[in-house]
Amino acid sequence: MLAIQDISVQFGGRVLFSEMNFMVNKGDRIGLVGKNGAGKSTLLKIIHSNSGFDSGSVNLQKEMKVGYLSQDIDFVKGNTVIEETEKAFERIKHLQAELNSLQEELVKRTDYESESYLELINTSSEYEHELNLIGGYTFHSHIERVLYGLGFKSEDLNKLTDTFSGGWRMRIELAKVLLSNPDILLLDEPTNHLDIESIVWLENFLKSYSGAVILVSHDRIFLDQVTNRTIEIANSKVYDYKASYTKYLDLRKERVEQQIAIKKNQDKEIKQTEDLIDKFRYKASKAAFAQSLIKKLDKMDRVEVDVVGTKKMHFSFPESTKPGKIIIEIEQLSKSYGDKKVIQNFDFQIDRGDRLAFVGQNGQGKTTLVKCLTDTESYQGLIKPGHNVDMSYFAQDQAELLDPHKRVIDVIEDVADDKLRPRSRDMLGSFLFSGDDVEKKVAVLSGGERSRLALCKMLLQSSNFLILDEPTNHLDMVSKEVLKNALKLYKGTVIIVSHDRDFLIGLTNKVVEFRDGHIKTHLGDINDYLSYRKTESMREVEKSSKSHEKELKTPLDRSDRKHLEKEIKKMSNQISKIERRIEELERFIEQCDQDLQNPTKADTLMSDSDFFAKYEKSKDQLDEQMSEWESMQSKMEVLLKKR
Repeated sequence: MLAIQDISVQFGGRVLFSEMNFMVNKGDRIGLVGKNGAGKSTLLKIIHSNSGFDSGSVNLQKEMKVGYLSQDIDFVKGNTVIEETEKAFERIKHLQAELNSLQEELVKRTDYESESYLELINTSSEYEHELNLIGGYTFHSHIERVLYGLGFKSEDLNKLTDTFSGGWRMRIELAKVLLSNPDILLLDEPTNHLDIESIVWLENFLKSYSGAVILVSHDRIFLDQVTNRTIEIANSKVYDYKASYTKYLDLRKERVEQQIAIKKNQDKEIKQTEDLIDKFRYKASKAAFAQSLIKKLDKMDRVEVDVVGTKKMHFSFPESTKPGKIIIEIEQLSKSYGDKKVIQNFDFQIDRGDRLAFVGQNGQGKTTLVKCLTDTESYQGLIKPGHNVDMSYFAQDQAELLDPHKRVIDVIEDVADDKLRPRSRDMLGSFLFSGDDVEKKVAVLSGGERSRLALCKMLLQSSNFLILDEPTNHLDMVSKEVLKNALKLYKGTVIIVSHDRDFLIGLTNKVVEFRDGHIKTHLGDINDYLSYRKTESMREVEKSSKSHEKELKTPLDRSDRKHLEKEIKKMSNQISKIERRIEELERFIEQCDQDLQNPTKADTLMSDSDFFAKYEKSKDQLDEQMSEWESMQSKMEVLLKKR
């Protein structure tokens, strides 16, 4: 499908790519990875535009179509959501316009036997045939399916795109790219503005995508779920792994270890050669030999070790005072923007030790509640902080409070304690400030750089109550790991607003869901919540299906009803039999588990060579019986609906 051949790129004397080569085939789902600045986004732009490189070639098979989601979008005002997404079907829209024009012409004509009239009929038939082939009469259902999957509701489809935030506009752009059904999809950070459920939907969409996908993402779980191949850009080269992200990390570790071993031997050889050169350089009889050694060194292909990610930064938050048992009490909190009620009569209590994840679609009130808690928004109701509560708050707009006249290093050294101040440069490096970057003035930093600096600064300040609003937006995977490890060690109370599942896993003990004007608390971490949501969604689907089917149901005659009741009874007996077998297996497995916890019984079991075989076989049988039970239950539901 696509061949990248000997692509080389330089920016201001810096070699970004050096004779890069790789192929993309149908069915490839490639995660493009590498440190910030390695050139991932640049490579996607090169593939899309077939330009922007100094030498080499981008070879695309004839008639192959490439779809590209950039991090920057050209926004055009004046269209509704549905009108904007219809742009993905330009050929269909063109054919529909042509067909309408032809049909209007046919209505006007009366020369039914003329050759020109027959030509119009034939052309009209050809257009209708092509429309059928390319889904011209069903494409609106495809549009709705994708938009609903990305979080839009039916009432949103006829709203002007101007009324949506930048994040929602990016979802519209993503929908257009997906709906255009290109042979190769290029996606640059597609999950940045998606909530967790929309990310899960996108994962499923891409896993079943028939073309090829190349994507850039800092979402580890998303990469693991979607990709079957990982291409790393490092040291101006590409390293190609036929593996998803987590497996790639293991393979990469082996590669780096090999590089280190090879470099060690090469360094030894270079040192020996340099010693010989120094020894013979000034001896006339050995001068030619010394020159040959010099040429040998010049021609030597020096081994580079990619050390990114091999050095990990660890630190913990400064100690703070211990607060009272209650951190925050919220009573009858309400917040509206004009006529739109975002939060209404909300009662809540945050206790010491709570670690909360705020999740839900954008615009549901997560950030609004955070702003009320931090007193940066007005509200109705009561928010009462507890005794000795010392709050630290991070949000994207907090970056604007940094002193623009200070250097990056000064911002950190001013707040770091004596223990951490000597490690200021290392900490900044963990947040993607390296080399001369630390000497820059805050005024010249980009918005993303300021956010990272503000986050780094906040982590060095003592607090016992931490609120983080989308802290991972501008972080790479190494930086996220540094932040996550620090939060794991944090002894205070935490609220994290995030769509990043991988980041949230293991950090929280409650999930607060913002959905359709309601705020609901779920015990457990993000995985427990996702399991619950999946179950709830299925129940909602089943509920709507049942009500629909109930409307369509026709009464059965006596003979059919008798046969149906016989089938139901037979199925019921089969289900009961399976349930009894499940109970037997569960009792056996539970008893084995208890016995294995008992040292005396465990020794006896270990001496039985057949025990573990029986134990594992029972678990396999339990899985089989559970699957059979689920299948039988589904069949039973179908039969019961016919009653």
